[in-house]
Amino acid sequence: MALKDKLNLGNLMRKLHWKELLAVLFILLAIYFFRQQRHELYALGPAIERADRLWVIAGILLTGVYILMQALMYRYSFRAVGGKLNLHLGTELFLKRNLLSIFLPAGGVSSLAYLPQNLRRSHINKQQVHQASGIYGFTGIFSVFLVGIPVVGYAMLHDESMIQAVGGLVAICSVLGGIAWLVRSIQRRGAAYNLMAKYLPGAVSHVDEIFAFNLNRTSFVHTILVSAGIEIVGIAHLYISMMATGATPSLEAACVGYIVATIFLIVSPFLRGLGAIELSLAYLLTNYGFTSLQALEITLLYRLFEFWLPMVAGVVAFLLKGKQLMLRLIPPVLIFLLGMVNIFSVLTPPLRGRLRMLKAYIPVESIHASNLLVVFLGLILLVTATFLFRGLRNAWIVALSVSLLSVLGHMSKALDYEEASLALATAIILVITASQYRLKSNRQLMNIGVVTAIATLLVVLIFGTVGFYFLHARHFGMEFTWLRSLRASFHGFLLLEDDGLHPLTRFGREFLSAIRVLGVGAWAFLFYTIIRPYLPASKHNNAAVEKAQYYLSQYGSSAMDHFKVGDDKLLFVSEEYQGFIAYRIANGFAVVLEEPVCADDVKLPLLQEFEKQCLKMGLKPAFYRVDEQSMYYFEHLRKKKLLIGQEGIMDVTAFTLSGKDRKSLRNGLNSLAAKGYITTVHAAPLPPALVQELKEVSDEWLEQYDVKEMTFSQGLFDADEIREQSVITVTDPEGRIAAFLNIIPDYAPGECTYDLIRKRTDAPGGCMDALIIALIQDAKEKGLQYLNLGLVPMSGISQPQSAAEQVVKFAYEKIKAFRHYHGLREFKEKYATEWSNKYLVYEHDFDLIQLPGALSKVMRA
Repeated sequence: MALKDKLNLGNLMRKLHWKELLAVLFILLAIYFFRQQRHELYALGPAIERADRLWVIAGILLTGVYILMQALMYRYSFRAVGGKLNLHLGTELFLKRNLLSIFLPAGGVSSLAYLPQNLRRSHINKQQVHQASGIYGFTGIFSVFLVGIPVVGYAMLHDESMIQAVGGLVAICSVLGGIAWLVRSIQRRGAAYNLMAKYLPGAVSHVDEIFAFNLNRTSFVHTILVSAGIEIVGIAHLYISMMATGATPSLEAACVGYIVATIFLIVSPFLRGLGAIELSLAYLLTNYGFTSLQALEITLLYRLFEFWLPMVAGVVAFLLKGKQLMLRLIPPVLIFLLGMVNIFSVLTPPLRGRLRMLKAYIPVESIHASNLLVVFLGLILLVTATFLFRGLRNAWIVALSVSLLSVLGHMSKALDYEEASLALATAIILVITASQYRLKSNRQLMNIGVVTAIATLLVVLIFGTVGFYFLHARHFGMEFTWLRSLRASFHGFLLLEDDGLHPLTRFGREFLSAIRVLGVGAWAFLFYTIIRPYLPASKHNNAAVEKAQYYLSQYGSSAMDHFKVGDDKLLFVSEEYQGFIAYRIANGFAVVLEEPVCADDVKLPLLQEFEKQCLKMGLKPAFYRVDEQSMYYFEHLRKKKLLIGQEGIMDVTAFTLSGKDRKSLRNGLNSLAAKGYITTVHAAPLPPALVQELKEVSDEWLEQYDVKEMTFSQGLFDADEIREQSVITVTDPEGRIAAFLNIIPDYAPGECTYDLIRKRTDAPGGCMDALIIALIQDAKEKGLQYLNLGLVPMSGISQPQSAAEQVVKFAYEKIKAFRHYHGLREFKEKYATEWSNKYLVYEHDFDLIQLPGALSKVMRA
């Protein structure tokens, strides 16, 4: 095949997006799996209901033993290659791999490549994981062969049809022999190794690492013994299933049935033999004298013990990884559902039997009052659910109080114990998750709400009592006493029904509505002040700015420090320590730019002080663009981190335009010079005419790329500010500025940096390189050593450490909207000599749902 044809074929293969197609295939297989097995899922319930409860419980307990033995098998597999794995990690490893094996082609083998995050972060190296996984898979098949030979041999003497199982055992024996020969050949550099070195030379080094181990024979034997024990547990599961259905059990049928089912499991290409195992096992059991119904029930129970329960445990194992996220999601969802239930339970008619029983013990007036109370509480719950998402403590108190009141309301309304049970369950979950809600509301605002509600109540009681007392009888068909007037006013304010109060005229309806409107307004304002967090909106004062600028001159150490005293920032200046924190507020977050500006020894206590202040203000702190060297402080505070990109740093003293690698750069600069373009450094302060022309270039750049000015971690074009900064320009032959960058203060020792780098639409691409080269030369002349090239968002994630980082990596590599970051990375890689990781630091996994929106807001100009 010609080289051109090979290249075309390679391009075609890449265009087919095999990874994406394989992902779609797995999704389709999952859909097929659940759709195909729906009848089996439906049949599980009746089968279990008919089964003997004690034997079913025994089977479930034995499933726990089965999972622990699998974990123990992993433990001995790791010991066989010199690794150490505790039972907890072994259990997690088995459950997750077992779940994945259902959906992966040849899942029993392919799932062995999956490594849980806890295992990746442990002291076990990657080679040991692969080696131990290979031993685990080998012994798992080998134990079936050991147990299967005597079982199938014995069965053949009693049933000639069992001779069909011999083929499966022979196939297993061949596979085991082939694997053993392959491993020994590679370890001894035999024929298999030589063939691999000849046709797959790139894989030889990896194979050497994987197979370079000394096998601990004792641990290997223990692995085989535990694996054989797992086979015995499987046989016991099938025997217990027979006992549970009430059929006469048969040990021979249990042994043979288990081996046949396991053979189908091993040779199954995908879905772990689903369908084939059920069909073959049910058919085999009928050959041993069980009725068709008994065979089906035994098969379903056996699959429950061996397949469904471990699968559910695997799902739970994956969910527990995000248990904190679930703890934050479940209560707001339940509160929202409870609010809907409260409202709809009033809109739907109550059960008459329950209502008659209730009326015998509770006055009718109380029942009507409870109806309105439940509706009102339902509306409060709907609003409270949104504030629970933010972790507000007062929202938690309101939700818990209203949940408990809902229990009483539902029971007193119409003995609705179903709705009351949901309310009680919600209250219990809120108590369990109490530690998740720590953000406080503004106490001063809350006091205003309480005072306003009480004052409104007094006004309504005075206004209503006097109004009802002197009201003409025709408006309500009755004369009011002072006590009746007070009661009617109180009921109206609390939105409670009063069976004796029926307005007959328009004025009567308007008068009663006025009291209720005042009540609604007072309660709504009180509720608002209770759950409204304190959000300071004022800018920092002059005294704070002066202190911050002083601390900046003393402790500044970052290229970002210049932006920390910008007009867009709020400043937290410590009262105890010399230092400050710059932040902006959005979506309930105090988003901090980098970290505190202070001495290193007070950085941790200053962060703790800021945390307390955020708690008082009802804000959650998040830190944007934290350097990897500073993660120690945040790890001490038990914060989580997300790698958001890398910052390029260049050693300007080592830069040169000579050499083969810089040829394209030299050609670009020479081309610019030949066309008459000139690079100039303009020292501050700049003349007004120059500033005006720079603004024209900036506006044209914004229009060209259809972007808006950003702020927070970068500057925007401010004529007053840029006038006091040095600027590098590239001018065309007519003397018109084609591109520019502005040099901003960099507080890192021996380092310089820039902020805006913009060009006109018709400016040559080499203008950007010309600006950077001029900045490098300027830095050398000033005796500086480093140039900070700025952040390339989303780049540099080679090995994601969390699901969030995997998402960021996928978005950077695959999503077209972020493709421009690739060009930015390529441009800066021409100059960068090192890359520094930058992180987003936050408190809770749940925060990642809201933080992108908060970051977007704080960066808007």
